[in-house]
Parts: sequence; structure tokens; C-alpha cells
Amino acid sequence: MWAVRRTPENVPVVAIVGGGQLARMTHQAAIALGQSLRVLAVDPADPAAQVCPDVVLGSHTDLDALRRAATGSTVLTFDHEHVPTELLDILVGDGVAVAPPPQALVHAQDKLVMRTRLAELGAPVPRFTAVHSPDEAAGFAEDVGGPVVLKTIRGGYDGRGVVMADDPDAARDRAAGFLADGVAILAEEKVAMRRELSALVARSPFGQGAAWPVVETVQREGINVEVIAPAPGLSEDLAARAEGLGLRLAHELGVVGVCAVELFETVDGALLVNELAMRPHNSGHWTMDGSVTSQFEQHLRAVLDYPLGETAPRSAVTVMANVLGAPQTPAMSVDERMHHLFGRIPDAKVHMYGKGERPGRKLGHVNVVGRPGETVAAVRERAARSAHWMSHAQWTDGWDGHA
Repeated sequence: MWAVRRTPENVPVVAIVGGGQLARMTHQAAIALGQSLRVLAVDPADPAAQVCPDVVLGSHTDLDALRRAATGSTVLTFDHEHVPTELLDILVGDGVAVAPPPQALVHAQDKLVMRTRLAELGAPVPRFTAVHSPDEAAGFAEDVGGPVVLKTIRGGYDGRGVVMADDPDAARDRAAGFLADGVAILAEEKVAMRRELSALVARSPFGQGAAWPVVETVQREGINVEVIAPAPGLSEDLAARAEGLGLRLAHELGVVGVCAVELFETVDGALLVNELAMRPHNSGHWTMDGSVTSQFEQHLRAVLDYPLGETAPRSAVTVMANVLGAPQTPAMSVDERMHHLFGRIPDAKVHMYGKGERPGRKLGHVNVVGRPGETVAAVRERAARSAHWMSHAQWTDGWDGHA
């Protein structure tokens, strides 16, 4: 637990590295707490820089910029995990409170470190190995006896830096491509999975933990397009195991703040850890409207060592659907699309990030909180229809509001 430093007005200063949508939504939560963030952003047009009054311009790889953002702050936290670990160690040496601390964050930065440590802790993970040569990748595929996944050890996200290989020859070829570019990689067995889940938890420096209901995440081309909360059809036993695993890993790794443990539910009913994220996460956006405490408020509570908030859901089902840039940007403005959406689906909760439109880009998300007695399928359909309309200015059911 650390001592909380505050400004002369006795208001804590939370500095956040990165000016993306996660920082923007964390700032929204900070306002309700009487605070505002200090944001380290690359560009004044970054989503968080558009709305925060205290912006430091600079790169997360620039020690001077990091120090300018951290100066006088209560705590430094993150919109993304890409800050070099050695720079964070320097900040800690300067006396900066970094949350999560570098020795925890490295498990979300480096997949090989993460896999190795989780295996040491006895957490369920797929079989894996570091790959230093194409022949090592081929040999691993032979040992597994089936398809494998090759991943960059650092820097990959939203399906980037991840390729599949169905046999040893393909593994050799894919590995050769990465290694020729000087990229460090690992290989994992491809899991026979039923679906992907996420166990979202939070932990404070004092050691208090809190967990939200486990959710199902739906992926398309490596990008999370939908989250269903709670995960439908998940047994109480498996849900409790997933939540317990999330809380245990947050404690064992020394996490401070929100942590998402992305999981595979296998076809035989087991759980395997896929990835870790030590910050607010796309799988937790539903909490903004569907939970008593949002992940963004909880992250602030955690890094400031406040008592954590209640995580109970507000409804039997909430669905989050991402608004992804359409292949062709609609002629209709976002403002007009919002007008039409609210006219047809007034309970849709829209969260736009202030980004320019381009194909596949995460522009925002829509939350739909289920009504009493409403089926999961009905809530999913309304959320997907809302998000598609905001992306494409087209109704998936062909409805014409002017007819």
C-alpha cells in the first residue's frame, strides 16, 4: 500500500499513459469522482486528449515525456501495456507510484514471461515453447500432433502478431517469416475450444479484490465484436473457478488496478488462460451500463487505494457490441446516425470514442441492458443491430425509417 499524494486542493492526480478510448472513458469516471486525468498522448486529436484538460504530448517510449506526465501525480497508470519495462523501473526509482507495478505489468507485455510464470503458478495454460528457429517450430508442431499457433512475444493485439499453422511444414514457414524480420515468437498448441471467456477482476494496493461475472467474448477475424454478460449457459462451478482464477492471478502477480484474464473454455469443459490485460479491457465495457460499478471507476478506485465498488450486474443480461468502421464510410454523419438509432432503439447506450472512421477501426460501442424476462438472443440482436447501424448507416433487418 502506498501513501496517496494530492494537490493543494486535496484532489488526487491520476496520470495515464496513452490517449486512447480507455483513457477517455477512465476520464469520464474520474469526473464523477471530482477528478480529471492527466493524459500522456501522442496527438492532441487522440480520444482522451480531446476531453481531458491536462494533456502532456509525447511518446510512451520517451523517458522525458513519461517523467513530465508523472511529475506531481498521485499514481501513474496505463491505457495500454506498451511502455518499455526498463523505463517504468526508472520511474519507480524516481519515487513514482506505478500501477500496476512493472514487475506485474511485464506479464501483460511479454507472452513468454506470462506463459512461463503462469505455468509455475499451476495455472491452466496451453502447451507452449519459445521458438528460436524454424525447425524448433516444426518440431513443436510434431510433438503436439496437430495445429499450432505462432505468436509474437511482445506487441501483438486484436489478432495482430498471431498466425495459425496446421502442420509442421506450415509452422516452419510461418516461423521463418517472423524470425527473418527479427521478431521474437513462441508457439502454442491450438486449443479445441467451445468459446472464449473473460474473467475481469480488480485489486487494490491494500490487497482487496473484486470480480465481475464471467462474460463470453465473441471474436471475428481476431477482433472482439461482442460481449455477453454473464456468459450464457456457464455452470456455477465453472464461473466460480474462472472468477477465483482471476483473483488468484491478480494477487500472485501483484496487480494493482483492473485485470482481464482472457480464457478458453475447451470442448471438454476445462479452462485455459489465453491472455492477460492489466488495465480496463474491451470485455469490460458492458460494465458502464450493466454493472453497479464500471470497470473504469473501479480502476481509479483500485489505483488510488479506495475501497472497491460493488460489481453486481444490473440485469440478467447485458450485451456490448463494438462499433467497427464500415468498408465504406457512410455519407450519413455519426450525429444523424445517432438520431435515427435513438428514435428506434431508445434504450441503446452509445459510447463513441471521437475517432475518424476507417474500415475495421474500433469507433465506439453500444451497450444494451436486457429488460425483465428478455432472452439473451433478443438482447444480442438489438445490440448487434444498433452497432451495425452506427457503423454502416444500414439496418440489418432492412427497416426504413422514412417509409
